[in-house]
Amino acid sequence: MSNYDIKDINQSEGGRRRIDWAEREMPVLRMIRDRFKKEKPLKGLRVSACLHVTTETANLMRTLQEGGADIVLTASNPLSTQDDVAAALVNQYEIPTFAVKGEDNVTYYKHIRAALQHKPHMTMDDGADLVSSLFFIEMGRFEKLEPSLGAWAKSLSGPERKDLLKGVIGGMEETTTGVIRLKAMERDNILKFPIIAVNDAQTKHFFDNRYGTGQSTVDGIIRATNVLLAGKVFVVAGYGWCGRGLASRVRGMGAQVVVTEVDPLKALEAVMDGYQVMPMLDAARVGDVFCTVTGDINVIDGRHFEVMKDGAIVANSGHFNVEINIPALEKMCKDKPNLVRPFVDQYTTKDGRKVNILGEGRLINLASAEGHPASVMDMSFANQALAAEFMAKNADKLEKKVYSVPQEIDSEIARLKLEAMGVKIDKLTDEQLKYLSSWEEGT
Repeated sequence: MSNYDIKDINQSEGGRRRIDWAEREMPVLRMIRDRFKKEKPLKGLRVSACLHVTTETANLMRTLQEGGADIVLTASNPLSTQDDVAAALVNQYEIPTFAVKGEDNVTYYKHIRAALQHKPHMTMDDGADLVSSLFFIEMGRFEKLEPSLGAWAKSLSGPERKDLLKGVIGGMEETTTGVIRLKAMERDNILKFPIIAVNDAQTKHFFDNRYGTGQSTVDGIIRATNVLLAGKVFVVAGYGWCGRGLASRVRGMGAQVVVTEVDPLKALEAVMDGYQVMPMLDAARVGDVFCTVTGDINVIDGRHFEVMKDGAIVANSGHFNVEINIPALEKMCKDKPNLVRPFVDQYTTKDGRKVNILGEGRLINLASAEGHPASVMDMSFANQALAAEFMAKNADKLEKKVYSVPQEIDSEIARLKLEAMGVKIDKLTDEQLKYLSSWEEGT
């Protein structure tokens, strides 16, 4: 197999062992894969996936492959790739994979190009980089593309550019950030095919975002720094599902948690959950460790760096590295940062303070750790697999809109997860069903 770009194919055996280890914690996806192997619901479909290349993603790719899909996988983040997993996908499972941990921006978009050249019938995104690139190319807005990707797009004829999009029947999106971007595309009438917002599934964001992000972010920060969180003032920027999970976990480790928010309802919820809530400018003065989980830009900005303590630790676990305004910090410093530990860049400000940026401002749970535990990704990727099956069967009936995962899929995944865990629940009796559906019954 020659259609791939990875770091070292000789790492494949170690990658396969880790993929197998993750599979043990993914019983729902395993059950879906067994069914897909028999029914082949994705037969004949080309799928281009732009996702974090991890052991859990590998098991999703295997499931789609068993379902009959022709897959190309590329990384959705330059620092999230597990090189041994990429090697195993290529060498053990013959899935074309384009991902190298630490790849530069040019390589990242060269890999996006490989996914586009696959001429997918279906896209699978984590942040909407693949879909947005596809639309910019089709519209001829080359200035919005990374220069090398733009140069390639310019070399295509008008019909060739439109042909990239012509065969796409639909796509899936994994993240909050990506769903926001796609809904903006829908609003601006840019969206050219239906998208299923996998992130909106309750079995995804209630569990993956809260428990997965919460645990894996703490894991990433501790692996990068080896600091004791007990007794530290830990600032969580954003109190969505990811922020709730992170705040809960660091409080459990003895940290004093401060939450910053812009949404009054979420801020009120954080107060009622027992956290201190204040503006970021106030939090910047007291925080020891900071982590952004918002999906927005410049959440930690120059004015915040100006008042931070000496030795402050700053990380991101939202999505893109734009949440921390690193260029603003660079302007405040005399020299380039020192790499004092793997994934820790230490900046020295002109007044002599040290500010430590983790993982270049990218997702710290994937940069220095392994991302979410397999047991929560089991539900997230079960949603991806079943959403792909739903799209394959129903794309011709759907509008060019962003859709939530159908409730029956969400409920079935929850049922399968409980079954795999050996947990049983009650069922409503006919009498109870009648009571709940009638307006005539009451006190």
